[in-house]
Amino acid sequence: MAAQETTATISLSGSVDLVQEFFEYAINSILYQRGIYPPEEFKRVAKYGLSMMVSNDDGLQKYLRQILSQLKTWLDTGEVQRLVVVVTGVETGTTLERWVFGVNACAPGDDAENSDPAAAARPAASVKEITKQIQAIIRQITASVTFLPLLEEACAFDLLVYTRKRAQVPGEWEDTDPQYIADGTDVKLRSFTTSVHTVDAAVSYKESE
Repeated sequence: MAAQETTATISLSGSVDLVQEFFEYAINSILYQRGIYPPEEFKRVAKYGLSMMVSNDDGLQKYLRQILSQLKTWLDTGEVQRLVVVVTGVETGTTLERWVFGVNACAPGDDAENSDPAAAARPAASVKEITKQIQAIIRQITASVTFLPLLEEACAFDLLVYTRKRAQVPGEWEDTDPQYIADGTDVKLRSFTTSVHTVDAAVSYKESE
């Protein structure tokens, strides 16, 4: 008798945890693959059935935890629209890359998990299926070095979070320039979906002169 894969419905909180965790590993992968920090400041870990690089810099990890903690709060209430990783040249201040992760979630309400009929109508995805989808995005980030221009100057990064206007924003957060790339090249990457959230990925970059 053939074995059948069972699919359990993923709750809002379970989906939020999956999305937050994905952002953590995706950001670390971008910082490593694009050489924003030296390779010796990363350690190898196993995640999503892949060998991944994660920063071991205490200051950076503290910063990421602060951002991701607030991001989780906004994910819980359906306020997040996009997370953007912006790579800029330290000397020139030029925006060289924008990694954009769009988030589509059910609308918040008394019962946030079921308040969006479209979300409720999506077929339930198993954790195994979600993991495969995330694997594909991480592999694309890893392979990005084959088509993105070489970063020829020291670079820094910023994290931008786009939220709905009604979102409660902590006092230490502030509005900032979107740091768009004029005449940039856009590459759409894969996406992944739970039954509650869909995350789309893309990268825009400045062509070498």
